[in-house]
Amino acid sequence: CYLAVAKLKPAMGYDDALDAFGVHAIGGAIGAILTGVFVVKGLGGAGLVEGVTMGKQVGIQIVAVLSTLVYDAIVTLILLKIVDVFVGLRVSEEAETEGLDIALHDERGYNL
Repeated sequence: CYLAVAKLKPAMGYDDALDAFGVHAIGGAIGAILTGVFVVKGLGGAGLVEGVTMGKQVGIQIVAVLSTLVYDAIVTLILLKIVDVFVGLRVSEEAETEGLDIALHDERGYNL
């Protein structure tokens, strides 16, 4: 998670002020994939289903993570399109320059 926040974000240049992607998406994906490793009885897990190897289970976990990623991307695009149609996703350049607290609420967020 640290490497995703410290290295991946600057390299890819995406805007994530709270580091939610690096912490939750990367951490969740790694955890989901490693479930296929730590399920083995020798590592303290409940054990694999008869006939399933650790490698096969890790492959299943990777497919599950990728499927979730595709599903989330599709649903996010649909929701963004709906919001864009009804409300819009962007404010004007003037509102950005003025600051959204003033432009949208006619007040300052901080008295500095």
